Amino acid sequence: MTTPLRYTAFATTPAGGNPAGIVLDASALDDDTMLKIAADLGYSESAFVTPDPGGGERSYRLRYFSPKAEVPFCGHATVATAVALAERHGTGDYLFHTPAGEVPVTVEGTPDGPLRATLTSVAPHIEDVRDEDLAEALAALDWAAAELDPAFPPRIAYAGARHLVLAAGSRERLADLAYDFDRLTALMQRLDLTTVQLVWREGESTFHVRDPFPVGGVVEDPATGAAAAAFGAYLRALGFVPAESVLTLHQGADMGRPGELTVTLREGDERVRVSGTAVPIA
Repeated sequence: MTTPLRYTAFATTPAGGNPAGIVLDASALDDDTMLKIAADLGYSESAFVTPDPGGGERSYRLRYFSPKAEVPFCGHATVATAVALAERHGTGDYLFHTPAGEVPVTVEGTPDGPLRATLTSVAPHIEDVRDEDLAEALAALDWAAAELDPAFPPRIAYAGARHLVLAAGSRERLADLAYDFDRLTALMQRLDLTTVQLVWREGESTFHVRDPFPVGGVVEDPATGAAAAAFGAYLRALGFVPAESVLTLHQGADMGRPGELTVTLREGDERVRVSGTAVPIA
C-alpha cells in the first residue's frame, strides 16, 4: 500500500496533535521518492514501512522523512504507524527497526476511545552545551539568558535523536515564539540537532513544551515524541524527577493543535517510554 495514510498522534481528534504521513508498504520506493512524498504531504515527518528483513512477525523496518531530509527517529510517526498497523492486524506488541535502533511498541485499546501506543526508546544520553552554542541558540530564539529557568540547566538530550533542552522561566516566555529560522537552522545543523525542546514546568510532573524544527523545513512540530523521550531522560539524569515517574507533557496548544504525551520512567531501565493516542485524518 504505497498511497500515504494520514494520521495525527498524541490527540483524540484530527484537529489536535501532530499529523504524520504513513506508507504501509514502501518496499518499491527509493529515497528520492520517499522524500518527495514527505515534501508533498508537508507534515513534519512521514513514516515509510517495509517488512522486517529477518521475517519476524509484527516486526517492521521504519524510515522517517521530513519535507527536507531523512531523520533517524520520529516519535509521533512511530505512534501513528503502530496504531495504523494495529487497526489492520490487531493490538499488542510490535517491533520497529529504525535508523536509531530497535524500538518496541505496544498498542492497547481504550474504553470508547482511540487506540493508544507506547514506544520504548533506545538507550538515551545527555551532553553538556558549550557556552558559545547556548549563546547562539538564545540569540536565534531572541531569548535573553535571564528568561531561562535557572533550575533547569541547558543540555543536549538524546533518545533516538538529538534535542537541545531549554527551560523557559515563564509560560508567557514559552508562548511567545518568533525566531530567526535561518540562524537557528545553521546552529542545529552544526550540532546535529533534530529540534530544540523548549519547556516550562507547570507542576511536579506536568510540563508544557514546544519544538522548533527548522531543519525539517517546518517552523514548529506540534507534538514531538522523540523530544519527549529525550526530555524524560534529561529530567531523570539530572535528578529533577524520581527514577520511577509518570510525566505529562502538553504540546501544540500555542499552535491551535493541542496534544498530550505521557512519559514513563522505570527504575532500573534507562530507556524511556512515550505514550499517546492516534487517529486517522479524514
